Amino acid sequence: MAATDNVRTNRRAAGNSGAGGIWFLGFIGALVYYLHVHSGTFWLVVLAFLKAIVWPAFVVYQILQMKV
Repeated sequence: MAATDNVRTNRRAAGNSGAGGIWFLGFIGALVYYLHVHSGTFWLVVLAFLKAIVWPAFVVYQILQMKV
């Protein structure tokens, strides 16, 4: 009985992971963009990497700033 429950749990978890690749491509695109803008010193590259990690927050902030 326990093996059957494990299989069901694994199938359910695997079915909910569809957008991971899209987020990864967005991260790579943001990293390339920010590296192009902030290339120079080591700390600017670190800043570009950190901005690439949190780029969805920048997008949501800009969308919320728009006046409808």
